[in-house]
Amino acid sequence: MNNLKKYIFLLVACTFISCNVKYNFTGTGKIDAKTFQVNYFQNMADIVEPGIERTFTQKLQNTILNQTNLNLVASGGDLLYEGEIVEYRITPMAATSNQVAAQNRMTITINVRYSNKNKEDDNFEKRFSFYYDYAADVLPQAVLGTALDEIYERITQDIFNQSLAKW
Repeated sequence: MNNLKKYIFLLVACTFISCNVKYNFTGTGKIDAKTFQVNYFQNMADIVEPGIERTFTQKLQNTILNQTNLNLVASGGDLLYEGEIVEYRITPMAATSNQVAAQNRMTITINVRYSNKNKEDDNFEKRFSFYYDYAADVLPQAVLGTALDEIYERITQDIFNQSLAKW
């Protein structure tokens, strides 16, 4: 009977202690903000692919909306994301025996400036980059949608992890 009392006491104690701890699946813990703002990311790359800046801006907004309970605002956000696309590049990656490219790589690099009004020590400016490989006999426009989905998924998650998850 004595062991049963200890077990019940431990169960009750653990329940009360855990009530004050917030857990979530993104690893962000407590965020000292209620709102966030994502300014339009201009395309400043040497090669301009129309529309990729709008797509990136929306993907970053959606990543933060889906992984936090922060509210998106047009101005005056507690958290501010801004920057520009600084590189959009397609390079040959592998050659055939005939010295012809067998595979191309699409690379996008985005410069991000992050500001937290409530915790200025978290502010940063950093470049985030990722790529998508595809067959050289395929036109870039044919894979653009798939490539952007994969590239932006990785970059926006990296930005999220750097700014809010602190990974």
